[in-house]
Amino acid sequence: VQLVESGGGLVQPGGSLRLSCAASGFTFSNYDMSWFRQAPGKGFEWVSSITLGGHGISYADFVKGRFFASRDNAKNTLYLQLNSLKTEDTAMYYCAQGWGMDIAAMNNRGQGTQVTVS
Repeated sequence: VQLVESGGGLVQPGGSLRLSCAASGFTFSNYDMSWFRQAPGKGFEWVSSITLGGHGISYADFVKGRFFASRDNAKNTLYLQLNSLKTEDTAMYYCAQGWGMDIAAMNNRGQGTQVTVS
């Protein structure tokens, strides 16, 4: 199993980014997927989960209306659109295999992509 995040970077407050997570080594369309983040000096924080078909999506309250998760099962890719970014969104963002708010319960996760809002 391999999960590779990309799309992070430095952006000004109010800006946008689109994160991608390329999946391989498993049947992507058979798994729910999730996004987490970890700010410097803090623990992992759940951001969003999306069902295997992409029709059911759940978000943490702090990103509702700003972040949008999606997936393309034909491309084995998970996405997270980040809009109206705030300085407090600065973190390493990870995709993970599974549904839920506890990263320890995920089957696998990627190495992360850094998002810096400044």
